[in-house]
Amino acid sequence: MQIVHSAFLAASLVCVVAASTRAVDPPAAEKPDPRRPSAIATQDVPPVPPQIFSRLAQYRNIRGAGFAGWDPAGRGMLVRTNLGNTAQLFRVYEPGGRREQITFLEEPVRGRFLPTKKAERVVLSLSGGGSENDQFYLLDRSTFETKLLTDGKSRHTGGPFRRDGSQLVFGSNRRNGKDTDLFLLDLEKPSEPKLLLEVTEQFWSATDWSPDGKTLLLERYVSANESYGGLLDIESKKLTDLPLPGKAPLALGAMAFSRDGKSIYLTSDASGEFLQLARFDLATKQYEWITQDIPWDVASIEVDRETDRLAFTVNEDGAGRLYVLEKGKRREIKLPLGVVSGIEFSPDGKSLGLTLAQPQLPVDAYSVSLESGELTRWTFSEAGGLNPAKFVAPKRIRFPSFDGREIPAYVYPPPTASAKKKAPVLIQIHGGPESQYQPFLSGTTQYLVSELGIAVIHPNVRGSSGYGKTYLKLDNGMLREDSVKDIGALLDWISKQEDLDATKVAVSGGSYGGFMVLSSLTHYPDRIAAGIDIVGIANFLTFLESTAAYRRDLRRPEYGDERKPEMREFLQKISPATSSHKIKSALMVAHGKNDPRVPIGEAEQIAAKVRAAGKPVWTVFAANEGHGFAKRENSDYLQAVEVMFLMKHLLPNSP
Repeated sequence: MQIVHSAFLAASLVCVVAASTRAVDPPAAEKPDPRRPSAIATQDVPPVPPQIFSRLAQYRNIRGAGFAGWDPAGRGMLVRTNLGNTAQLFRVYEPGGRREQITFLEEPVRGRFLPTKKAERVVLSLSGGGSENDQFYLLDRSTFETKLLTDGKSRHTGGPFRRDGSQLVFGSNRRNGKDTDLFLLDLEKPSEPKLLLEVTEQFWSATDWSPDGKTLLLERYVSANESYGGLLDIESKKLTDLPLPGKAPLALGAMAFSRDGKSIYLTSDASGEFLQLARFDLATKQYEWITQDIPWDVASIEVDRETDRLAFTVNEDGAGRLYVLEKGKRREIKLPLGVVSGIEFSPDGKSLGLTLAQPQLPVDAYSVSLESGELTRWTFSEAGGLNPAKFVAPKRIRFPSFDGREIPAYVYPPPTASAKKKAPVLIQIHGGPESQYQPFLSGTTQYLVSELGIAVIHPNVRGSSGYGKTYLKLDNGMLREDSVKDIGALLDWISKQEDLDATKVAVSGGSYGGFMVLSSLTHYPDRIAAGIDIVGIANFLTFLESTAAYRRDLRRPEYGDERKPEMREFLQKISPATSSHKIKSALMVAHGKNDPRVPIGEAEQIAAKVRAAGKPVWTVFAANEGHGFAKRENSDYLQAVEVMFLMKHLLPNSP
């Protein structure tokens, strides 16, 4: 349930500035703010001083570009970037070449080339106002026409193309708004999609198409710890379970057919703590493990349709490593420290396209030669006019928690911090809860650290992915508050650092991270000065009862089934809304009114409860956003308010 942002544009967060102290001035919250977008409504938020907007603007103008696929005809690549109010698609024809914008839409858009050389066609995916009811469109670059492929109202999930680009499989909840059925769409002659699999009380998705076009490889997702595979015969619609590589329950990750369709490559935690790469022979029904010597998750896999080479990435303590498997031999392609995603073989099979996010450089699209290992940068995203050499790199640490377990975290220390000048601290908590913070360049983080002297810490509390299946399960069900105790342990660690000020600590987070913020405020009210809750959960019962129907059963394995009396009582007890009277810290709450994952009622109820108790609360609600602020003008305003908020409560003597 992570906040919706592309990997290269993920935000940091938080807010606000003090009102004028002159008695003749009206209360700050009553003053109009010309910089507030018309779609945003606020309460008790002072106008943002122009100085904050102007200085923050440079850091907010650190752009990024993500690799979105190769042109099948060999004419460069597709990238996704934000040069305006929303993220759009661009063509790049050569390394360092100009970006040719090909979509001009009001909403953020994703897309990928059809795997055909007949014409330049791109399938687009977007939704309105953050509703997540994604629709698919076909953009034909030869005729400059864009056609709607789906029903225009239901929620649709992506799936694989047939290898000749003639058909697309996708999921849709059009039947009842809850269950996601699988459909087949003919892209040569778009018409009413053909139903392939009707699903009840389960969630199936298609991951790959066999080379002969007769079989689909499916995954049934239950939770981050449990999933199953299946093979669907397209003509007969018969679904056959894929034999598991171990005893259920276990997790499956990435899956793909081999080039000849006689075997399947997949990742699973069946053989140990981590998602390991295996090859399943469809004839012998036997599994062959390939990466048992790598004690980290295999994050993604990609099969070359021409040579049967296999490329895969490994998530090593948050950093990405890239490997190629060819003729049974494995070799690593060395890359700079960073996060690697979106790998895809080029049409000639000589290189891999990818997105590389580094801690001190903008995220960009790259290619890497499979023969020489040479890394080539295709896009050169702007650093907002700032000197990248001065960006602060994070330090990896581990701190002990209440049960002796070591909790990993990344710390961005201000250059000015010392024993004589202790730095205030912002603890930034990721969502998910099965997500993981990985180090990449964030303009807001750099602003807080370099300009304001605030240390930023990103902990991967128990329940985070990337550290093994045991660690992933440590916050499930009745163990939910153990992850909150990890924040208490981090507060203890902060108090022992000579250059950090334990009396000036703020917490911020989005989605599940928002719950962690609110829960931390109720557990440690005297140790936290301020909290920022972005699209967070305030009450697990109202959340589970009001989240979109298609998500409810997916959340219950993680949080617990609220229909069971014992679990219902527990969820009510641990919900921050139940203990809101314990909150002493200043609170900021931001939410999109169209959020289908965590409905805005969660924000409204916690803000009302804390205000009623006489505590200061700032609210920022956007009418045209969903699970996160995706539109640039809204996001810019939110970030400025967050900076203002932190200055007020962590830097009270700042001008």
